[in-house]
This record gives sequence, C-alpha cells and structure tokens, in this order.
Amino acid sequence: MSKSKAGQIGYVGIDVGGRRLVVALSSDGLVLEEYDNTAAGLEQLRQRVRQLGGVVKVVIEASGTYSLDVALLLARMGSGVEVHVANPRRVRRFAESLGQRSQTDPVDARMLCQYGQRMPWVSWQPSAAALRLRALTRTIAALVRLCTQHKNRQHALAASRALPACLVRELGAQAHYTEKRIAKLRQQALRVIAAEPELARRFQHLLSTPGLGESSALAVLSELAVLPASLDERQWVAHAGLDPKHHESGSSVLQKPRISKAGNAYLRSALYMPALVAVQHDPALRAFYQRLLDRGKAKLQALVAVMRKLLHAAWGMFRHDQPYDGAKLCPQS
Repeated sequence: MSKSKAGQIGYVGIDVGGRRLVVALSSDGLVLEEYDNTAAGLEQLRQRVRQLGGVVKVVIEASGTYSLDVALLLARMGSGVEVHVANPRRVRRFAESLGQRSQTDPVDARMLCQYGQRMPWVSWQPSAAALRLRALTRTIAALVRLCTQHKNRQHALAASRALPACLVRELGAQAHYTEKRIAKLRQQALRVIAAEPELARRFQHLLSTPGLGESSALAVLSELAVLPASLDERQWVAHAGLDPKHHESGSSVLQKPRISKAGNAYLRSALYMPALVAVQHDPALRAFYQRLLDRGKAKLQALVAVMRKLLHAAWGMFRHDQPYDGAKLCPQS
C-alpha cells in the first residue's frame, strides 16, 4: 500500500483482541493487516501508522483494557495522529444501519474504519494521570465487590451450626485483607490526584456536592477525567447511559421511556448511592426529587433523574471551576 500524501486524511479501524490486532486502513483503498497484541506487535503498528503520512485518524472501540492500551499508545504519537475511542453499541448500531449483521474481527475493523469516515469526530487524548486514576478506582470497585461477597458468605456460614467455624474465620480474614488492599489503593489514588492540580481542583468540587464522599468522588472523578473536554453535559449523560431511550412503533406500540444503559456502567454505579444520599440531605435535589414524584414518576425514575442532575452539576463545576451550588442546579420555577 502506498504512503498517504501530506495533507490527506487516512482512516484506520482497529479491532483489538487479547492476542491480535486486526487493522483496516483506508488511505489507499481498504486494506486489512494483522499484528500480534504484544510489545513488538504494537511497535510494528505504531511504525505502520507513522508511515501513512498526512493526518491519520484511528478508531478503536472502548472494549476494555486492551483497547485503551492501544489507544493510549497511538494518542501519544503526537501531531498527525488522532484517536477516537468509540462506544461499542454505537458502532454496532452503525453497522446494522449499513445492513451488516456479521461480526468477525475483519468485519469489525472495516466497520470502525467506515465509522470514523462518516460519523462526527471527537479526538481522545487523556492524561496519563487520569488513566492511572481510573485503573486504580476500577480495581478498588472490583475489590469492594469481592469484599462484600466474602462478608455475605461469612454471614451465611455463621448462621449454620453444621459447618466448621474455621470457614467463618477464614472468610473474615479474607474480608479484612481485602479491606486493607482497598485502603492502600485508595491512598494511592489520592496521591495521584494531589500530584495533578486540575484533578485536585475537580476532586474538591466533587467533595462539595451533597451525597459525594471521598470514595464516591474518587470513582466519579476517575471516570470523568478521561473524557474529551469538548463534550457537553448531555453527552456526559449519554456516556453514562442515563439518557432516556424511547420505544415507539406505529400507533400500536408505545412503551415507557427507559434509560439506555448504552454507556459507562462504572459511572452509573458510582452515582447511584450519592443520589440516594443527596435526596435526603440536599434541599435543592430533595425538592427536585419530590416534584417528580408529585408528577407521578416512580421512585426509581426520579432517582435516575437525580443522578443526571449530579452529572450536570459535575460538568458545571468542572467547566466554571466552582463548587457545588444547588440553587443553580435546581432553580425554583
């Protein structure tokens, strides 16, 4: 394949797997290439992208740690290379709109390449500190779930007289050890924030929000810190999967709107408990929640609306570098 000329735009779609990378390049027709998902293979991919010349736009699905590693490697190549990390569900819907039902690595790579050519482009350039913070908080979340499982099993075993007491002690020891690991990682996350002035300011703004304690603020900040600065509050809501999804067909099918869940499950989870606390302790959000209930909304619907409000609040605090203000978030009509 010939090298792209200076000034031209070449599009690259990369399907990232645990063992291999399938790459579709469009700068001179549509060409498929494969690379091992190893340090050597990633270096070959980096060199291949550099050879294309001109402006190279790379599309990768946000499908996990592997894809983020590849995206970060390419995003750090500097001028001439732009990376877009696409929502997998949106890419799938895009493929279905083109009549593509098959889902193989080569097909997915081609679809990602076409997605970059046809859909609005948003470059992704997160800081290394933001990525470290997200890795730490996602590990903390996994350990919290594990600790809860240990405690639940310990409680169940303790209620039985037929099982050895040593099992109860063992689960208690595992829960205690897991809690120590959580505390250690949380301190590491706080050190990452303290070393970055922007992260530190945003963290303090989140802490000023009713319902957001240290643990919740860490989880929310880590998920928001990697998002492009160009996104508005509505796009944050869509990223979290808290946007309403309508289902209507003709005149006979009309279902109640539900949240799409086509987004970041970590962020939704991090906002749930703060929303529960906020409706109890923040007058503005409590009044907003009650108004929704008075209009006939179910409690869960109203709570999801509060989660959206908390995202709007975070966006406003980050954008204007100001602490939480409930009066601005929920003005009285």
